[in-house]
Amino acid sequence: MARGCLQGVKYLMFAFNLLFWLGGCGILGVGIWLAATQGNFATLSSSFPSLSAANLLIVTGTLVMAIGFVGCIGAIKENRCLLLTFFVMLLLVFLLEATVTILFFAYTDKIDRYAQRDLKKGLHLYGTPGNVGLTNAWSIIQTDFRCCGVANYTDWFEVYNATRVPDSCCLEFSESCGLHAPGTWWKAPCYQTVKMWLQENLLAVGVFGLCTALVQVRSDQPAGALPQGAKFLRDGHLSGGDLCYLRGRWPPWAPVPWPAVL
Repeated sequence: MARGCLQGVKYLMFAFNLLFWLGGCGILGVGIWLAATQGNFATLSSSFPSLSAANLLIVTGTLVMAIGFVGCIGAIKENRCLLLTFFVMLLLVFLLEATVTILFFAYTDKIDRYAQRDLKKGLHLYGTPGNVGLTNAWSIIQTDFRCCGVANYTDWFEVYNATRVPDSCCLEFSESCGLHAPGTWWKAPCYQTVKMWLQENLLAVGVFGLCTALVQVRSDQPAGALPQGAKFLRDGHLSGGDLCYLRGRWPPWAPVPWPAVL
C-alpha cells in the first residue's frame, strides 16, 4: 500500500510539472506570435526598447518550460540529479524574485520618478516610423484604462506642440477627436492608474505563485526515495551495502529491520 502511495505521488508530481511545462509552451507561443505579428508590442520605454511584452513572454515561457521539463523527467525517472537541478532552479527563481521585490520597495520613489521621466520621453516617439509597438501599447493602455498621458493629458501638449491628444484619449472615440476640447478626454493619469491596477491584482498573482512554488518544492523528493540514504531492493530485502549502512547508523541494541517493508 505504501508503494502505491509513493507511486501516486510520483505520477502526481509528473502531471503537475507536465501542466507547468504546457503552460510555459503557451506563454512562449504567445510571445513568439506577438513578436512576429505585432513587432515590439507594449514597448513603452524608449531607454529599454527590448523590454517589450513579447520579449518578456518569450523569456518567461522558456524559463517555465525548462523548469517543468526537468521536473517531469526527474519525477518519472526518479533521478536525484535532475530533481536536485529542479530544486536549485526553483531556488534561484525565488531568490531572484525576493531580490527584485526588496529592491523595488527600497527604491520605490526613485523608480517612480525614473519611470515617469522615461515614459514621458517615450511619448515623443508615439506615431513615428519604426515605433509601432510603442504606439499600439499607448493606444491600448489609454483606451482600456480610460486614462491619458503619463501624469495627465497635458503631457501630450509637449509632444504635439499644440492643445491636442491622441484619439485613444477620447471619452467617445471618433476620427480626430483628440483635437476637440479637453472636456471630451480622459483625465486620469495612466501611470497611477496602471500602478493601482497592478497593486490590486498583485496579491492574487502572488498567492497563486506561492501556492505553485510550495507544491513544487514539497514534491522535490523523488517518489520511493528513502530517508538516511538507504536503498531498498524491489523484492523487499536489503543489499549488503545497505545492511552495513544501517548497522553503522542503527543503534547497536536495536535489531536491523528485516525484511524491509515499503
